[in-house]
Amino acid sequence: MTFRLALITLLAAAPARAAAPEPTVLQARAFIDRAERTLEDLNTKDNFANWAYATYIIYDTEKLVADADRAYAAETAKLAEEARRYEKLELPADVRRKILLLKLSVSAPAPRDPRDQKELADIQAWLQGEYGKGKYCRTPQMCLTLSDMEDVLRDSRDPKELLDVWQGWRTVSPPMRKKYERFVELSNKGARDLGFADAGALWRSRYDMPPSGFTAELDRLWEQLKPLYDSLHAYVRSRLIEKYGAEAVGADGLIPAHLLGNMWAQSWENIGPLAAPPASDPGYDLTKILEGRKTDERQMVRIGEGFFTSLGFDPLPQTFWERSLFTKPRDREVVCHASAWDVENSQDLRIKMCIKPNAEDFITIHHELGHNFYQRAYAAQPFLFRGSANDGFHEALGDTIALSVTPEYLKQIGLLDAVPGAEGDLGLLMKMALERVAFLPFGLMVDRWRWKVFSGEVKPEGYNKAWWDLAAQYQGVKPPAPRSETDFDPGAKYHVAANVPYTRYFLAHVLEFQFYRALCKQTGHTGPLHRCSFYSDKKAGERLNKMMALGASRPWPDALEAMTGSRKMDASAVSDYFAPLKSWLDSENAKRKKTGSAPY
Repeated sequence: MTFRLALITLLAAAPARAAAPEPTVLQARAFIDRAERTLEDLNTKDNFANWAYATYIIYDTEKLVADADRAYAAETAKLAEEARRYEKLELPADVRRKILLLKLSVSAPAPRDPRDQKELADIQAWLQGEYGKGKYCRTPQMCLTLSDMEDVLRDSRDPKELLDVWQGWRTVSPPMRKKYERFVELSNKGARDLGFADAGALWRSRYDMPPSGFTAELDRLWEQLKPLYDSLHAYVRSRLIEKYGAEAVGADGLIPAHLLGNMWAQSWENIGPLAAPPASDPGYDLTKILEGRKTDERQMVRIGEGFFTSLGFDPLPQTFWERSLFTKPRDREVVCHASAWDVENSQDLRIKMCIKPNAEDFITIHHELGHNFYQRAYAAQPFLFRGSANDGFHEALGDTIALSVTPEYLKQIGLLDAVPGAEGDLGLLMKMALERVAFLPFGLMVDRWRWKVFSGEVKPEGYNKAWWDLAAQYQGVKPPAPRSETDFDPGAKYHVAANVPYTRYFLAHVLEFQFYRALCKQTGHTGPLHRCSFYSDKKAGERLNKMMALGASRPWPDALEAMTGSRKMDASAVSDYFAPLKSWLDSENAKRKKTGSAPY
């Protein structure tokens, strides 16, 4: 017998190797329990590192946060890959949902290769650091921070000065372009490792529906909102023409971005005096009231906390007051962008904010504390369920509270002696529209751009053009100076540099009005919707808590139903809120068009 024949005979006689046993439901539950313990520990370490970096931007903290981000992302990717072996089982609903959330939990999923993981984490830390340290230096001795430039856009009406700082801030982002291109490649690689077409498809899968279905849902909501936005845009454009002249604005129907009072033209409230209706004085100036009372940063936060305690929630822990950042330090660089933090499973809640005693920050404080109280409400949930029903809910909750900062509320807490009459309501609604309604298309376009970039529809050589094409399509806004592909204007927006998904803010601006309308009905409010405050209504607090306590344990329609009684997102509440303003805008636009006083 030949050696080969003998070998074949021997192999044939040998018992077959046993196939790997199929996984069981018990093993799936044991796996997800282990995954949650592991990720909770890494998440806490990552939170501490990110807090240190955001409040003390130096080389050392950049390295620490890159390592912590990489460790968390790598472990998440590894566990998400391991979880795929259980997906074909008939799993209990909670285990199946946790496995899905595990796969979707990282915005920049780490690839399998450790070298790629390190590179991705390093790029993320570098991009955020470049943004946080960004300055525009007119001369070596005269450098402006983003905050300085935002002050100019808020206060100045000199178009040359506005253009200077608008262009100046965008000198920060071109160095990010190549790194961002590589970031996209690595994020897509990680997403594909998890079974998604690209990182954008992964993001859109977070909404309890197929990615294409979610895109259609956004289109439906935008169609509900567009008539109101178009009315506001036409009116504001005509007022800008009156201020700066037709030549400065142009005849293409678009608005030059630097004239709208905001670095990204995402919010227009800073041009309120230009756009205000006649006789629109609300009867008070909250900024002057705060300044006149010498209300400091901590007192402003105490007032915000008081809104929540009036609804029946417990006060914030003492550690919140000891560990939060309320003012910009003079001795170091920090990320001043306001944010709320759950550093250690609701045991260590904080906010990070460079507070100024003005109306804008007063409202922002109420918003950020909404995140903190939401975080505490779902603290009893397992780790993977500690989050909002979808990411729009978290933002919407804070904005819902901010909507309740009405003259009625300000009187209740003693900041106003009397509630002004209805004659100033158009002015208040215009102010709110310049902030909330003006934001809506920007809230859509940021991620529309990124989804196109992640999918490859927009190539690196077309990054900047695609950004401004979308700005024209959705916002009706154009750059005030020529832009080219040597620029990288998307990187001049924090959420792009820091890779924070942005559609959540669009959803929030829909859901907040839907939440607000439901809570106002709870109080029995019968007047104009914009006049409602649910401050001190304990039943409203109970309804809020019922929704918040669910965390991410149920699909978002369940949480929406708990709050509003409806399982469908509905932008009609936005129309209800702004109905008096919409009627007035349409009348004004018709008059201007008829007389030819402003071209459209």
